[in-house]
Amino acid sequence: MRRPRTIRAWAVIVWLVLWQLGAMVIDQQIILISPLRVLFRLWELIPTPDFWGSIAYSLARITAGFLLGVAAGTVLAALSARFRRVEELLAPAMLAVKSIPVASFIILALILFSSRNLAVPISFLIVLPVLYSNVLGGIRAADPQLMEMARVFRIPAGRSIRYVYLPQVMPYFLSACGSALGLCWKSGIAAEVIGMPEGSIGEQLQQAKVYLDTPDLFAWTLVIVLVSLAFERAFLALLRRGAKAMERM
Repeated sequence: MRRPRTIRAWAVIVWLVLWQLGAMVIDQQIILISPLRVLFRLWELIPTPDFWGSIAYSLARITAGFLLGVAAGTVLAALSARFRRVEELLAPAMLAVKSIPVASFIILALILFSSRNLAVPISFLIVLPVLYSNVLGGIRAADPQLMEMARVFRIPAGRSIRYVYLPQVMPYFLSACGSALGLCWKSGIAAEVIGMPEGSIGEQLQQAKVYLDTPDLFAWTLVIVLVSLAFERAFLALLRRGAKAMERM
């Protein structure tokens, strides 16, 4: 079955044209610059060492927080599905994490952690409840007849997880990762903007705001969108390839 495309080229072109027209009408570079000016500034930033250093800095820490959140959310969901008391114990904590504003977490994390690695715990906290709720829902939605068959034939736990649970939970897991990745990047960059760790993308955005450098602000925003999109596509592609390899095995 052909997968529907969510973004069409013509739609992107229409929005770029509207952006260009808006910049021409306002005619104030400090408020809104044209997309061509943004691309030109990005072209100037690409050859500089600080550009790639900032991307590597933020990418490493946001990725670390994301992977920790994925691992913790998956393990806690499995424990909650197996033990009712664990789910009851975690319910207030997950509700609190989902309800408390990200800014409050960032300020609290600044008190407890160094600003240099601030994006790691913030990304972790944002990803954790998303993975937990989706994976738990996937486990609960598993076909009870298949699980009963596994118990009747005394299939070992490892094989039950691999052949019974994993194929049914994987769609929920992929959906959770897709949703969490966007939230992870937004929260991680927001943490860097507030904490301003040296050499991060957040510091570049903060500097652009302080000096009213609109071209830099738009250029780094475009970098965030492109890097997060590339990371999401690559990570989900690896997951799907791994799932298909396990099916063939």
